Amino acid sequence: MPEPYDVITMGRIGVDIYPLQTGVPLAEVETFGKFLGGSPTNVAVAAARLGCRTAVITRTGRDAFGDYLHQALGEFGVDDRWVGGVAEYPTPVTFCEIFPPDHFPLYFYRQPKAPDLEIRADELDLDAVRAARVFWMTGTGLCAEPSRTATLAALRARSAAVPPPKPGSTTRTTVFDLDWRPMFWDGGDRDSAAPAHYRQALAHATVAVGNLDECEIATGERDPGAAARALLAAGPELAVVKMGPAGVLAVHRDGTTAEIPPLPVDVVNGLGAGDAFGGALCHGLLSGWDTERVMRYANAAGAIVASRLACSSAMPFPAEVELALAEGAVRAPDPTRAGPAAAAAAPGDAP
Repeated sequence: MPEPYDVITMGRIGVDIYPLQTGVPLAEVETFGKFLGGSPTNVAVAAARLGCRTAVITRTGRDAFGDYLHQALGEFGVDDRWVGGVAEYPTPVTFCEIFPPDHFPLYFYRQPKAPDLEIRADELDLDAVRAARVFWMTGTGLCAEPSRTATLAALRARSAAVPPPKPGSTTRTTVFDLDWRPMFWDGGDRDSAAPAHYRQALAHATVAVGNLDECEIATGERDPGAAARALLAAGPELAVVKMGPAGVLAVHRDGTTAEIPPLPVDVVNGLGAGDAFGGALCHGLLSGWDTERVMRYANAAGAIVASRLACSSAMPFPAEVELALAEGAVRAPDPTRAGPAAAAAAPGDAP
């Protein structure tokens, strides 16, 4: 069998169409840039930038944008062998508006259905999924069939192959990025089935990551400490709760707790910070670091991306993260910036 991947992610992919002008309503933007997008795909890029061998399981349309995504994955060093084409649906695109430091509306074009929701269980390379050192999936993959069944099949394969991890173990990590996107669910914010599907997935995860809104969907709890405890009770060994401007809280089943403040940064675009956080989280876990060091490193990676315009192409290299940690802030100017206010960057959401 080939050498196991360090990180395999599964789920959303698309093309991000981002304004090259900040502080301008979408209706008035005249110039745009085209970027690889989709949260789990961005996580794979972020981990690859940090030296991990990564791959993504997803689907594109059989169109020019799908061709672009394959090309971009190759350029970022992410294996695209499990990125199939779906003839029936176009490759999704996502637009955003950029109003620093904290307003970044997203406009998803995933109709009539996104190809990444057409991943089927019988198409999965379960041997590779089982063998990966980190497997990363998201809540969006649970929102529709056949993706839901495929995602749960991958999780069950991981659980069946791996004994329960011991405290401090860094091998065979299964991460559930809660990734609550109500617009993708039939019932929207009031979708009654979502919490049950989240509980099914949590039972197979060893790490759960989410902001307060996402934790509330998964557990019914919004207080960070209560949400972390509820996530651990549902199955994972490590709960990571993103608290916005208050930073991040990580609680391990072994009793280890880390509460890390955000890193100061001039925010250009908060979208993508959470994906940089995720890739760095994978890197830290694979490196065997303690919980506090992992969280500080991931926070710094997220802050760096918040200081930049794009998501995938903005993912930092190790030296950049180490510099931000050493300086205690992200100080590098970005020439595309249009006067954003200084803010403390918490890991944000990306398409």
